[in-house]
Amino acid sequence: MADSNFTASSSAAGSSCFKEAVCVNAGRIYDSCSSKDCLEDLRVTFTTTTQPVVDAAQSIKCRQVEVLNVFMDVESVPFNKGFYSVDMTFYFLVTLDAYASPMSPPCTVQGVAVFSKKVILYGSEGSVKTFSSNRSDQAGTDDCTSLASDNPTAKVQVVDPIILSCRLCDSASPQCECTPIPQNICCQLSGDPVTTEVRRYVYVTIGMFSIVQLERDVQMMIPVYDYCLPDKECVATTDDPCELFRKIKFPVNEFFPPRLAEMDCQESAADESC
Repeated sequence: MADSNFTASSSAAGSSCFKEAVCVNAGRIYDSCSSKDCLEDLRVTFTTTTQPVVDAAQSIKCRQVEVLNVFMDVESVPFNKGFYSVDMTFYFLVTLDAYASPMSPPCTVQGVAVFSKKVILYGSEGSVKTFSSNRSDQAGTDDCTSLASDNPTAKVQVVDPIILSCRLCDSASPQCECTPIPQNICCQLSGDPVTTEVRRYVYVTIGMFSIVQLERDVQMMIPVYDYCLPDKECVATTDDPCELFRKIKFPVNEFFPPRLAEMDCQESAADESC
């Protein structure tokens, strides 16, 4: 467990003794699952500005893939009380270099790839609707989807995917369909997405790790010892780049990489600590 940056206030008498039990509101995770997905041949949708560059390309090289956004929808599962289906749609920003010829410099373009999946998790049963005064979508909106629901809240944690392969094709894959791109995703690109047939198609295969959780707000009783104060003093920053560089530790591990046996020992020690 990481060291705490807070300490009990020593100014109060008996700060290390139990003082009272207080009720706090927190999100309790009722169910969760982890996924290791290999997403094969996702079609990359380009805009009216970048598609001509891809059409003229002889080869491509994928630079990186980022997660732009994840849209989620939670619905109860019929005849299975307490279980909910979580429909997730991932939107990936794909950055790649397009080469018009082997001797010409590459042109960097960006497109969007889409992947959808569904999981079923246990979220318990609830019969209350929660309304909060700090909601930005409260009174004054006509959007019916902004109304509070008794469904649990879904959360997904995902790291930036790993690029496994990318390919340039002259024809569309029969298994892949062009998925409509929402407006809030399109606004992060230059131009409107191309949904018609094009001359060249780009498909990427990526690896993704994610964790999906279902949680509900619950009231829990916890013991209180005292107020906590940070035990670390704020250090003023400086504009001198050399002074900042001098504070960086020498990267010994970069010059002397660990051996395989040492890495196995570290992993074993980490497993035992858990």
